[in-house]
Amino acid sequence: LAKAAAELNHLIERVQEMDCELKDIDQGLVDFRTERESREVYLCWKLGEPEIRWWHELDAGFAGRRPLE
Repeated sequence: LAKAAAELNHLIERVQEMDCELKDIDQGLVDFRTERESREVYLCWKLGEPEIRWWHELDAGFAGRRPLE
């Protein structure tokens, strides 16, 4: 169990090194800071989604996701 926990911590560190924020490990929810229309927002991806298609305001969270289109 300790080995699995150490590996998980290593993977989380790798995600963070890529300037990504792991928001919910159980759902596989990751946010990426970016600029949209001259303001800072998050791109949002959830495990199982084929690509990044969503964004939300920094204070909105997953419930505030909007399509990139």
